[in-house]
Amino acid sequence: MKESLANTALHAQLSATALLERSRDLCMPRLREAVSRLASPMDMVAAYHFGWTDRHGKPTIGDGGKMVRPALAALSAQAVGGDPAAGSLGGVAVELVHNFSLLHDDFMDGDQIRRNRATAWTVFNPTLAILTGDALLMLASEVLLNSPAHSTSLHDRARAAQRLTTASRRLIDGQASDLSFEHRDRITIQNCLEMEGKKTGALLACASAVGAVLAGADDATADALGRYGHHLGLAFQAVDDVLGIWSDPEVTGKPRWGDLRRRKKSLPVCAALAEGGTASQRLADLLAATHNGDHEDEQQLAEQASLIEAAGGRAWAEGEARRQHDKAIAGLDEVTMPEGVRASFVTLAEFVVNRKR
Repeated sequence: MKESLANTALHAQLSATALLERSRDLCMPRLREAVSRLASPMDMVAAYHFGWTDRHGKPTIGDGGKMVRPALAALSAQAVGGDPAAGSLGGVAVELVHNFSLLHDDFMDGDQIRRNRATAWTVFNPTLAILTGDALLMLASEVLLNSPAHSTSLHDRARAAQRLTTASRRLIDGQASDLSFEHRDRITIQNCLEMEGKKTGALLACASAVGAVLAGADDATADALGRYGHHLGLAFQAVDDVLGIWSDPEVTGKPRWGDLRRRKKSLPVCAALAEGGTASQRLADLLAATHNGDHEDEQQLAEQASLIEAAGGRAWAEGEARRQHDKAIAGLDEVTMPEGVRASFVTLAEFVVNRKR
């Protein structure tokens, strides 16, 4: 039985890998072409951030990220009978917005490492990294509206751009809330979920709908696919929150206990504080002390992580990832689509909740 489950998990992982590689093949040429339009030195900063070059502009072997969002965009086009290539136009636009947010977030959070390399703001400078992020955000709309002739109509491109603009605003709203939470002693689980629904859920919802829109689907169908993406986004962020505390730096390319260093009120922290037991109270006291200016060393961070786990915060967040995953899968029943496409949506959802980085 255990061997059978292991084989099933391996099959799902390989299927997810194939889906992500397909989205990379569809989107990467367009993504590189879009980035090449940036004025110097922003083109160099962006190429470095995506992992295509080193700090001196020399080509490197970089993957540019997981490409989950472009994969969702291609699948959403297929879900309504369209060509995945049509969805890839939306996938490129969403990926540009996603990387705009990463360039900004890395600086705002003080992150010095991403994908096992120094972050762009530390290599170049904060001003140039932020400006490059701004340029990527503008490029996203340009890609949707002004790309060379394509099978999608201008009307559908405008509908897609509207969705992307709304998702981008919600993402920024979520980041603002996330930053404000760092300066508050207590954040409820519901507060955290609402913030993450904007910061992560909105863009994955857009990715899951934009391909369908570009393929000519009506708004009701696109909205239904977007609900799948919203719940998948919450599952994605719940996993990220666990990795943000307990990840293996050699796998994620990020420091251990990174979210604790930044005093992030992530789901494991909020759930642990809400538990109310001895470990929960001790955690609250430690966080209050650091909020008042006490310096945190590695031992204190390790103690915080241990207390969060003892108070059930890790288990709750992992359970929430699975609950949101199940809601995403249930949402697929709202749309009639080829069984193979539905299976691919399920495979990507499994990849999201089982990933290690």
